[in-house]
Amino acid sequence: MSYRIRVPEKVDPLDEAHLLTGVDRFLHVLQEQRRAVLAGLGVVLVAGAVVAGVMWYDYQSTLKARELDQEATLHYLNRPADDPKKSQEQLSQAITLYKQVVDQYPRSPAAPLALFHLGNAQVLANEVDAGIETYKRFMLLYGSNTSLLGLVQQRLAYAYLAKGDRDQAVKAFTGILDIPGALNKDHVLFELAKIEESQSRPEGALAHYQDLMKNYPNSPFTSEAAVRVKVLEVKKAPETPAAAPASAASAPAPQPEQPAKASSGKSTAPASKKKQ
Repeated sequence: MSYRIRVPEKVDPLDEAHLLTGVDRFLHVLQEQRRAVLAGLGVVLVAGAVVAGVMWYDYQSTLKARELDQEATLHYLNRPADDPKKSQEQLSQAITLYKQVVDQYPRSPAAPLALFHLGNAQVLANEVDAGIETYKRFMLLYGSNTSLLGLVQQRLAYAYLAKGDRDQAVKAFTGILDIPGALNKDHVLFELAKIEESQSRPEGALAHYQDLMKNYPNSPFTSEAAVRVKVLEVKKAPETPAAAPASAASAPAPQPEQPAKASSGKSTAPASKKKQ
């Protein structure tokens, strides 16, 4: 009878880490990586502090920029009409305050509108060249602001007209028609038509007026455009040849001559013989 020798199974002792619970394992890893964890936590805290500081600074900058913009606008709008000297002083103060907004707080929400108002104030103060540069600066810094970009280019065109540079004005006006979402395209077409009329080019003026009437029928400029179209079409129509001069009036028919009246003298009739 054979005997089978029973060999006991080998059991590997479990690793100590396997016997730990999830929390104990986390604490164990945390203990081993303490320096790295503390360093990462410090980075997170610093980043959070930086973000909070930037947000607080932006908030304070927005408030300050808004206050300056409101003060400048009050000076700009409340100029006395009956006191030119004081009006000029307030306009100068408005220009100074608008410059502070755009120079010190260019990232604030008030900066684009302040820059637009700055250009308007400079042109009004007869600083046309400075106003043109301000409008160009707006186009460079805030060209993505399509709601204001069209108005800025329109003001730029007016500034060029004030300088007598009609070609640059037309270029600025025409550029507005290519701005998606510009709200003043109807006004621009009307201004372009007026420029064409001033240069004695009725065909170009008619094209702009008709474009305005077709694409913007509800525009407040449409009725005036319709009047101008009628006037230009009358001028454009060839003049009717002048009527031939009326033929000379026929001479009156000669009237028959009146018979001459007999003389009043007595005619000598032959004496009749008396009957004897």
